[in-house]
Amino acid sequence: MNDKAITTLPGTRDLLPEETARWHVVEERARTIFARYGYREIRTPIFEATELFARGIGGDTDIVGKEMYTFLDQSGRSVSLRPEATASVVRAYIQHAMYRGGGLTRLYYSGPMFRHEKKQKGRWRQFSQIGAEALGSDHPAIEAEVIEMVLELLGSLEVEAHLLLNSVGCPRCRPAYVELLQRELRRRTTDLCEDCRRRTESNPLRVLDCKVESCQPVVAALPAITDHLGPECAAHFARVREYLAAAGIAYEIVPRLVRGLDYYVRTAFEIVAGGLGAQNAVVGGGRYDGLSEILGGPRAPGFGFAMGVDRLVMILPEHVGARGIYRPDLFLAYLGEAAFRKALEIARTLRRAGRLCHMEYDGGSLKSQMRQAHKLGARHVLIVGDEELARERYQVRRMEDSRQWEASLPELIRYFDGGRPAVS
Repeated sequence: MNDKAITTLPGTRDLLPEETARWHVVEERARTIFARYGYREIRTPIFEATELFARGIGGDTDIVGKEMYTFLDQSGRSVSLRPEATASVVRAYIQHAMYRGGGLTRLYYSGPMFRHEKKQKGRWRQFSQIGAEALGSDHPAIEAEVIEMVLELLGSLEVEAHLLLNSVGCPRCRPAYVELLQRELRRRTTDLCEDCRRRTESNPLRVLDCKVESCQPVVAALPAITDHLGPECAAHFARVREYLAAAGIAYEIVPRLVRGLDYYVRTAFEIVAGGLGAQNAVVGGGRYDGLSEILGGPRAPGFGFAMGVDRLVMILPEHVGARGIYRPDLFLAYLGEAAFRKALEIARTLRRAGRLCHMEYDGGSLKSQMRQAHKLGARHVLIVGDEELARERYQVRRMEDSRQWEASLPELIRYFDGGRPAVS
């Protein structure tokens, strides 16, 4: 490659056709399963007013403080590429008054997000998420249902998943715990990383989410938030666990589990899977009952999740997505200009009948075209030459067993519709 060739920016990548086949499986399976639970798709802009994320996610988060791609547009407004989608979905819910009529609003989304993060395995600066939001109720059964839906999706993709669960309290009971946390952290400030020393004063709960190795002994010794929940939060968490048990869903309570966004209250969860090393979370989510009010909307309790598609695709079993790999039903091999024109006509007819046909427009010898058909994994080859043109009967070769027969175009269409070869 020429030294002057332009390549992708750090933290970004191209998804080549062989890989996008696996993405299609994930996306299509998600749409099918989400629809069973009553979720409808929403698509929001990939850039929004920076204020949306500063208010919704929290100004002291690493996402807002360090990781967002922010710029001024021509009018001088601060604009950011979306680092996550929940704030955008709730903004749309408010803007379009989707709460009118009451009831639960179930929405799902998929698409690219952007964060200027340190590159790690399965983590990119442009990454894709699939997620869902249930807005309009604080019933704990909704949380169990959403988790059940996610686990059903992962199970359908043959991914072994493990549910981690916690409660992060609410604005009534959390302040006392945060004060206790802050006292404990101030006693150990010299053992903390620079970010955690800052978080000790600005947002102590963030320390629980620190991944710096030197901070882990301090984090492990901190009091557990589940021991300091108020009566209402404790009762809510107990009911969530009851509904999970009724659905036969196993889980592990992890008292240090917090989400990296300010809007979460009460239930927080992650789903982890093998094959990703230390950064093994493929799904994260929880309850965010006050987010609508923060963004200027009505009271609208919410619960949702986001799934990292980049990470998920990395750990899919080898055969998942294999059906989406490009394998033509028919490779048309031709000899001469007249045969080329007839092959074009045949390909057009068969494509309209729903068949995947492939031709190489530069032609070449029959031997070279057969090599290309084999390379592509074509299921059949149709040979068109002068003799075939004269009789309007073409040589058909089934590649898996090298069986060959003659067929007219109508006979070929019938064969692909489930008939038998005219001649074996």
